[in-house]
Formats: sequence, C-alpha cells, structure tokens
Amino acid sequence: MGSLAASSGFRLLWSARGVSFLGDSLSLVALLLYVAQDTGQALAVAALLLVGDFAPALLGPLTGTVGDRFDLRRVLVVCDLMQGVVVLVIGLALPPLPVLLALVALRGVAGQVFGPASRAVLPVLVADEDLEKANSAIGFGANGMEALGPLLAAALLPVLEIRGVLLVDAATFAVSAVLLARLPAVPPAVGLGSRTSFRADARVGLRYLWTEKVLRIVTLGFLAVVAFNGVDDVALVFLTRDDLGGSQSATALLYGAVGIGLLTGYALLARHAVRVPAALLLLLGFAVSSIGNLLTGLAWAVAAAFGLQAVRGVGLSAIDVASNTLFQRRVPPHLLARAFGNLYGAVGVAAGVSYLLGALLLDVTSPRTTFVVAGAGGLLATAATALALSHDRAG
Repeated sequence: MGSLAASSGFRLLWSARGVSFLGDSLSLVALLLYVAQDTGQALAVAALLLVGDFAPALLGPLTGTVGDRFDLRRVLVVCDLMQGVVVLVIGLALPPLPVLLALVALRGVAGQVFGPASRAVLPVLVADEDLEKANSAIGFGANGMEALGPLLAAALLPVLEIRGVLLVDAATFAVSAVLLARLPAVPPAVGLGSRTSFRADARVGLRYLWTEKVLRIVTLGFLAVVAFNGVDDVALVFLTRDDLGGSQSATALLYGAVGIGLLTGYALLARHAVRVPAALLLLLGFAVSSIGNLLTGLAWAVAAAFGLQAVRGVGLSAIDVASNTLFQRRVPPHLLARAFGNLYGAVGVAAGVSYLLGALLLDVTSPRTTFVVAGAGGLLATAATALALSHDRAG
C-alpha cells in the first residue's frame, strides 16, 4: 500500500469517496424514517428506493457519457455540489412525498454520473500495477463508512432530528467537493475526435461494450448473477423471521453480515488480489457470492446464516474489485466512463428485476427455496460465463 499512500491524488479520491458514502448512509436512514413517519406506507418507502437507485440506473448510457465528454475533475466536483444542494433543499424544506421523490431522483442522477467518472479517473491517479490495491482500498473505505453511517445516524437522530442529519449529509458533499477540487485536471482523453451529439456518443459507448467480446461476456455474466442473487435483500428478513425464528435484532445482524464480509474481502484483496488475474477473480466472486446464498437457504440457525452471508460479502468484494480493474485495464480511456455507466446502470436494472421476480418467487414458494434457487442460478451463470471466456481464449 506504500505506493498508493504516496499518491496525493489517490488519497484525495479515497477520502472524498469515504466522506460522501458516510453522508449517503446517514441520509438514507433519515429519509426512510421521514417517509415512513410522514406517510405510514410501505409503498412510499419502496418508491423512495426506486427513484433513488433503480430509475437513475436506466440512464446509465447517458450518465456515463458525461464523464467522457468533460474534464473528470470538474464532473466529480459538480456532481458532489449538485447532490449537496439537493440534500440541503430536502433538509431545509422536508417537502411532501411527490416533491421529495423528484428531488431524490435528481440527486440519484447526479450520483449516477459521479460513479462512472470516479472509476474512470482512478487509472490516471495510480499506476497500472496498483489498480487492484487501489480498487480494494476504495471499496474498503467506502463500505466501511457506509456501515458506520446507520450507527452514526442512530446517535445523531435524537440530537439533530431528521432535518439535522440531512444537513450533515449536505456538509459531507461540500467536504468531498473541496477534496476533489484538488485533484489534477483530467480533460477528455484523445479519441473522441470532433464533437458529436451527446446521444451519438452514448450510442458509441453501448456499441463498444457489445462488440468487445470479453467485456460483453463479463457484462452479461455480471447481470445474470445479479438478476439471480439480488433477491437476498428482499428474502433475508423472511428467512430470519419465518424459517430461523429470529428476532428483529437477528435480522439486522444478518444484514450486517454482508458488510462484514465485504470489509474482510477488501482487506484481503488489498494484499493478495494482484496475484490473481482479474477475470479469474471475477469468476471466483460470482461463485462465492452465489454459494453463500445457496447455502444460506439451507442454514439451520441464525449463526450459520450469518457466517454464510459474510462469505457472500467476501464474494461481492471480489466482484467489485475484479470488474473495476478489468474494465480499467481493457477499455480505452476515452470510453471508460461510458463503459462503467453502461455496466453499473445495467446492474442496477438487473437488481430491480431481481427484487420483483424474487418477491413473486417468495410468494409462491418459501424463503429457503428462494435462496437456493438464487444461489443455484448464480452458479449456473458463473459456469456459463467461465465457459464463454474459455472459448474466447481458445479462439
């Protein structure tokens, strides 16, 4: 990690991501509580999550294009300032649900632009041989702050109330923007050529991801694994309550297990990921996360399910580090933000599909069956991805 610590640009990016993720998790808790208290409707809470994550993911081809057309430093700073202003308005006004959903959607779009740009800037800040370590370190810091957020929110809410916690989140975006403003300028990479229309650039990004065979295989495999396994977010509460006889505290503990696994995985990968080719690490992540879900469906006690969900978290960290590193190495700089926008936008859509179909499967079967089907489907998708990649190498 020594070479990373010596990179001032990486330190700034790492710190900014950690601060903003901490604020995000704070405001998520505050907004969920506000909507639940104001409306008393589960549908309103679901709508909040959909407009914040799922809907902006549909714009992935467009939001990724922003990072390729403009200076990446400027894109990152503007996105943070936009999100901070939106959260500030929400915190000051605490608007009715329709206005709140519109503001959360606007913030989600800015976040969807920020994500691909932040991944695309990393190869500029660190050496190629340090990409695995850098992605692991950022994942560890971001997820660590995200895990800390709900605990900090629990401590702050009695003192600051919902409005105060939202204002704290707005301040974290301001801090992040200040840090990111100190990055070196990263103008659009050579390769865009003469200025074409925004939509034309977006189509080029989509076409590139589809025509590059390895990236197409990886993307389709990623989407299939998420489409099967994303349901665990929905099913875990029912498995704990109905099959394992656990309390609400036990449910919260199981949801926290994935976070513990993620942090453990990132810590391990920061030391050892460079020894494993990115494509192989990705397949291992697919398999381990899927096995974690499959065996969770067979768990006999809360403690067993906790361990298996922690294993799933380790697999998820491998997927994150491997997919980011693979794209950062294989995609030309002038297409990198679009590639990430398309990848993670599609992953967000796949997760939404998994929530919907998984909920239907839960209704007609059981939580155990849902976990087993999810894990088995993820393993089949992993095997198909491995087979397709091996055929590509053989060809």
